[in-house]
Amino acid sequence: MSTPGRLPTRREFLAVAAIGGLSACGAAPSERTPTPTPRPTLPTPGAWSPSSSDIEPAAKLTAARHIERIGTDANHRVQVIEAQYGGLSTDSASVLVVCRSWALAGSRIHTDGHTFDVRLVRGGSGWTVTEVHPSAPGAPAPSLSRAARHVLASHRIILPPAARADVVSGHVHDSVLEAMLTMSQRWIVGVSVVRSGHPIHVFGTNRLSDHPRGRAFDTWQIDGNPVVASHTSRRLITSYMEALANAGSYNVGGPVLLGGAPQFFSDQTHHDHVHAGFSR
Repeated sequence: MSTPGRLPTRREFLAVAAIGGLSACGAAPSERTPTPTPRPTLPTPGAWSPSSSDIEPAAKLTAARHIERIGTDANHRVQVIEAQYGGLSTDSASVLVVCRSWALAGSRIHTDGHTFDVRLVRGGSGWTVTEVHPSAPGAPAPSLSRAARHVLASHRIILPPAARADVVSGHVHDSVLEAMLTMSQRWIVGVSVVRSGHPIHVFGTNRLSDHPRGRAFDTWQIDGNPVVASHTSRRLITSYMEALANAGSYNVGGPVLLGGAPQFFSDQTHHDHVHAGFSR
C-alpha cells in the first residue's frame, strides 16, 4: 500500500480496503427498461475515541482520525473498532488501528475490514503520522484444521475482520487457536490482532515478533471489559493472564506484571491489551 516514509493516497487506501471485484457488470439487453434498484445507504459509524486511561491518547486519536479520514468518501465507510499500541516510546509510536469497512458498488454494499499499523512521531506540535502499513492476511486456505474451524464458528471468540481473515488463511498455528478455545470456555474473548497488521519486529528492536509468524494473539476485551479501562477489574486481567500461561503461552504480557521473563512481562505498550505468544 505504501512504501516506508510515504503516506498512502486516498486512492491507494481505498484500493486496499475495498473487496476485489466491486465493479458492476453490464446487464443483458432487455425489451423493457428495468426499474432502477434503490441505491443502498452506507452506514454512518461514529468516530472512535480513546479511553481516559490511555497513556498517550493523543497518539491513538491521531492514528484513528487519519484512517477514518482517508477511508471515507461517497462510496466507502470505515469504522475504527479499536486502536492499540504496537509499540510506544518517548517520541515514536506504532498504533494498530483495527477496522471494519463498507464499500458501495452499484446496488450492493460489500463489507470487509483491515488492521493498519500506523507509525507516528512526536514533534513540537504533537503526533504526526509518517507511515501506514495495512494487514495482508493472504488467500483463504483450501482446508482448515479442526481448531481453526471451531474458532471461526465460536460466538465466544470475537474476531475483527483482519484477524478472522488470518485464521481463514490457515497461517495461524493451532497452539494459538487451541488457546483461544480454552480461554473462551471461561470468558468471551475480544481479539484485536492475530497475525497481519502487526509490526514484523518487536517495536524498537530487530527481534522478530511472534505475531507475523502466526504464533501470537492479542486480547483487548475480556467479557466485554476493555483491558485499558480503569473500571476493569485487575483481578479479571490477572486471572486471564494466568490462564493464558496455563494454556501454553510462554510469553504473556499485559498491564500487570505477574512474574519474571520470559513467562510474563509488562510495559507501556501492553497497558491496553494482553499479549500471548507461543513457541510452537
